[in-house]
Amino acid sequence: MTTPALSGGVEPRQRLHPLSPVLQGAKSLVVVIAGLSWSTLSRVGFGWFAVLVAVLALGATVLAVVSWYNTGYHLVGRELRVHEGLLWRRTRAIPLERLQAVEVVRPLLAQLTGLAELRLEVVGGGKTEAPLAYLSVADAARLRQRLLTVAAGMPDQETVGATPQPNGVAEVGAAAATATSADREPAGRPLHAVTNTDLLVSQLLTPQAFLLPFGVAFVVAQFLSEGSWSFIAVASTLTAMAGVLLQPVRRVLDDWNFRLAREPGRLRIHNGLLETRVQTVPLERVQTVGVTWPLLWRMKGWLRLRLEVAGYSSGEADDRTRPDRLLPVGDPTVGAMIVDEVLPGVRLTALPLTPPPSRARWLRPLSARMLGAGLHERVFAVRSGLLTRQLALVPYARIQSVRVVQGPTQRRLRLATVHVDTAGGSGAAAYHRDLAEAWALAAELTARVHAVRRAR
Repeated sequence: MTTPALSGGVEPRQRLHPLSPVLQGAKSLVVVIAGLSWSTLSRVGFGWFAVLVAVLALGATVLAVVSWYNTGYHLVGRELRVHEGLLWRRTRAIPLERLQAVEVVRPLLAQLTGLAELRLEVVGGGKTEAPLAYLSVADAARLRQRLLTVAAGMPDQETVGATPQPNGVAEVGAAAATATSADREPAGRPLHAVTNTDLLVSQLLTPQAFLLPFGVAFVVAQFLSEGSWSFIAVASTLTAMAGVLLQPVRRVLDDWNFRLAREPGRLRIHNGLLETRVQTVPLERVQTVGVTWPLLWRMKGWLRLRLEVAGYSSGEADDRTRPDRLLPVGDPTVGAMIVDEVLPGVRLTALPLTPPPSRARWLRPLSARMLGAGLHERVFAVRSGLLTRQLALVPYARIQSVRVVQGPTQRRLRLATVHVDTAGGSGAAAYHRDLAEAWALAAELTARVHAVRRAR
């Protein structure tokens, strides 16, 4: 629902899609039915239960309609302003220069109605900002592109097209920009698409799925030996198995049809089955790239890539909203290609990693030989892990601080750990380095960080 900009240069407020209250009411209906529970149904009977559900759902829908009527958004300069509330009016002004990532999310109900939800992440946000639910898919894509354009410091083409001109040219320019902005949005250069077969096999090679048959066989053997097949025993077993399988199933649903594309200065990630997501991550906001080799994946040579984005809300309860999926599963060639796209010049097979001194085995008897750290031309690289091997790549330009930490046992062994912190919060740590080497490493890291910032 796009409206041409006013002649004064400030566009009017725009409302969400008219079907938004219907979807919000449907979500409320599910919550109401779940909250009433079976005990309420048994006490009042099916007829009164249905009436109670209908009344509560109607009330929730009315509230959703009122909320929709009083919700609006528009761009004012380099800010996205969202207006909400009836009795207590609230206006949120979101500076677009703090924009970290934009994603277009389509839950199942939204897919059935041709709608989408736009979510924004900004620096320092405790949660997702301005979730505009819901917009048409075309309007969501158009607004997403406008926000990214303004955040990159480029002029908003729709505002430019609406500049007052004689003989009504401004209105024609605004209408043309509105009609074609979605078509002008760059499709991006495809980098990789994960096959759903590989995704399914990768989740079957997780400890949860791999060990599940052994757990089921053990439980069945216990039942057969004791001759007990009570309802409680069967239900508890099924519940435990469902809990074990929940994480792999969720990953399959979340990463279904995973596609990665490169746009100028950013990545576009498309994934999801029941809930599709199109996430856009500016490359300048990437703080850390992580490479993981799970134990059972190594026999197929597979790895997983994740990234950390500055300012992405860590307060979200659902970690699926975080744009950290870079490659759910892939071979080393694909992994190296994607890492080179995100961190040009960084090759996974040519990192100058050196192990800690041999006395570090007193602290890590099994995994000390897997520890490693090194200074690449562009990144600080750290390797760790025994069963699940991990590699963290931190660009010098993203390092916020460097720390040398020494515990009691490390002091006796003349060892220390070098930590680098990023705006995203995780950073990396080179464990159990020789004390003199640790201080030299910290000094070199600090010098490279300063050199990169002076060159910018």
